[in-house]
Amino acid sequence: QVQLVESGGGLVQPGDSLRLSCAASGRTFSSNAMGWFRQAPGKEREFVASISRSGISTRYADSVKDRFTISRDTAKNTVYLQMDSLKPEDTAVYYCAGRSSWSISTTAPEYGYWGQGTQVTVSP
Repeated sequence: QVQLVESGGGLVQPGDSLRLSCAASGRTFSSNAMGWFRQAPGKEREFVASISRSGISTRYADSVKDRFTISRDTAKNTVYLQMDSLKPEDTAVYYCAGRSSWSISTTAPEYGYWGQGTQVTVSP
């Protein structure tokens, strides 16, 4: 069992940056690939980024590529999502997710562990 707790959300202006953190506890964190998803009001949850167990492989949604960076610190059992050049369309609840596999995935059902979410609002 893995418990995930997100933090770092908030209200920012377009063009600003935020860094989300996801602290993991419980089962061995280092064996899990991790991901970030988001859900805007009235929309389905969508993939944002994923990172492999080793941290070597990453994948991003086209909408955030070159603006967001996912990383992990195994010593701290934490996954990060650095978000730069934020846009109003990035407004959503952001969820951290973990899966019982070393490989990355862009599909929400393949993740068995979820955090409670953190709100990110980008508004002038």
